[in-house]
Amino acid sequence: MNTPKALLTALLVPLGATLAVAPAASATPPPAPPATSASAVAAASVGPEEAAAAALRSPEAALGRAAHPLRTTDPRGGLADLRPFGRMVGDARVVGLGEATHSSHEFLTVKHRVLRYLVEEKGFRAFALEAPWSTGLRLDAYLLRGEGDLKRIMDEEFQGTYRWWNNTEYRDLLRWMRAYNVEHPDDPVRFVGDDGGFAGAELYDEVSAYAAAARPELAPRLAELYRGLRPATDAETYVDDYLSKPMAERRELAERTGRAVDLLKQRPGTDADAHAWAVQHATAIHQMTTLFAFDWDDPQGVAGAMLHRDRIMAENVAWWQQQTGDKIVLAAHNSHIALRTYVPGTYPKVQGDFLREQLGGGYLSVGLTFGRGSFNAFGHDGGVHRFTVGPAEPGTAEHTLDRVRHRDFMVDLRNAPAAARAWLATPHTVKNIGATYPGIADAPRIRLAQAHDVVLHLQQVEAARLLP
Repeated sequence: MNTPKALLTALLVPLGATLAVAPAASATPPPAPPATSASAVAAASVGPEEAAAAALRSPEAALGRAAHPLRTTDPRGGLADLRPFGRMVGDARVVGLGEATHSSHEFLTVKHRVLRYLVEEKGFRAFALEAPWSTGLRLDAYLLRGEGDLKRIMDEEFQGTYRWWNNTEYRDLLRWMRAYNVEHPDDPVRFVGDDGGFAGAELYDEVSAYAAAARPELAPRLAELYRGLRPATDAETYVDDYLSKPMAERRELAERTGRAVDLLKQRPGTDADAHAWAVQHATAIHQMTTLFAFDWDDPQGVAGAMLHRDRIMAENVAWWQQQTGDKIVLAAHNSHIALRTYVPGTYPKVQGDFLREQLGGGYLSVGLTFGRGSFNAFGHDGGVHRFTVGPAEPGTAEHTLDRVRHRDFMVDLRNAPAAARAWLATPHTVKNIGATYPGIADAPRIRLAQAHDVVLHLQQVEAARLLP
């Protein structure tokens, strides 16, 4: 979707109040000054015995004692090194896997690897992505029954701000899911799109088909409420046209789609399961129209829209989990799967916070961080560019994480040693790169222990491989 700038920013870009300084496109930054950790400072001013004791008390040393090394980010091969992660997951029903950028290869491949482990070893049966509900229906049909062509589906669904998902890494993940389902037709892995940035024709068709079969007296009224809404163009054109409508018309459309949901809820058919799915599809339509009824030129409107968006993403994931019983791997930006908002002024409450509220300990938040590397993002010219950042600067969270004794690792923050707890409870700057770069919240200050249950840290990442 080639949406207006405010919406383009808001849908997939973490927002904030201050502009972070960032390097230019495809440029390697100047070398960082030599790193100086807290333990190194202590060593310079005391004797060797005191320095050794100080080093053992440093946050990086403490985290190193609790961390478990990650052997590889490649999804192929053995999974034995992920067993400690399985213990961290415990009985969680939804595991949120974040990312510090939307388009870095290793973040996507490690998600594939974790998904494979959780499917094979922990009984997870769904993968949820920051993509429209209707996109999820198309991909789920492909994964379950081989309906459609994967390349065409990805090309048509992953457009505009969602184009970051049109990459070789997610293509390989989806191919793996399809292969798994061919081998396990009675116990498949499903796909969920939890976002509300578009509502495809499939949703209108599903609601209409349900009404025709179960409550034919509702069909004419639903057709009138949905008049002019069913997409007849590609997603990008549809959203552009929709957002060009006057605000009053957009609000009237949202009111109409809300009445359609109420109508379905009030008149259930005899098949409770079919009715629940029809209501959910109608709800997804209403979620989109409501998102686009906010005033994107008003900062308060943007904050309201973001609160709505994170709430509905959480509600869609929780609905799927409760309706199907599937345990879910949830993929989204760190700032969405976090337990506390990274940017309170614009994101009053985020998806992970809503999920913890709804599922309690059944939700696990896993933040994915990195020290240096590259990623794809929109530049301020609207074009797609490859950017390079790092190494992490002193004082940032990644600077300390880079000095943990393992190159790549996972650590359970809930059980961190005492020497690390104060550091984890103190605000530190983190990389937080969205769909546009430089952004206005690339470097927020957060308390890791409040934001995530687990951190998976990679020292270096490379840009994802976008499909043409």
